Amino acid sequence: MLKTIISDTSCFILLNKIGHLDLLQKVYGTIITTVEILQEWGEPLPEWVIIHKVNDISKQQILEMQVDKGEASAIALALETPGSTLIIDDYRARKVAQKLNLKFTGTIGVLVKAKLTGVIPLIKPYLELIIQTNFRITPEIEKQALKEAGESID
Repeated sequence: MLKTIISDTSCFILLNKIGHLDLLQKVYGTIITTVEILQEWGEPLPEWVIIHKVNDISKQQILEMQVDKGEASAIALALETPGSTLIIDDYRARKVAQKLNLKFTGTIGVLVKAKLTGVIPLIKPYLELIIQTNFRITPEIEKQALKEAGESID
């Protein structure tokens, strides 16, 4: 059975900024997201992204007290989808997901998985593109990603 992958807006935005939104499909196939994230995105998503509504809106509203609406919807959908993996980058949202025992990764984790599954030969060029955007990536995270991907750390 294929795993359900739920993505927040930040992964779509960042991969689109560096011209590699298609990596999500190449690594995971179908991606699930929410109506709120589609609204944040502001334009049509590729056909391999399926939009789901959160069933328990009250749970989402409680989460919105801690994180933004898109992140709250993604976390709420992950809570409703046993065995799913959430792609989320925001530090506070990751802490909430962790407290709720949800499995999650970030955009950098998607790159590492892309390398480890043979979708891309190296993550370093992608990290260099990301560093040129306004996305904050610490040298420690960059080194950890390179190490996990089995690449040399300069």
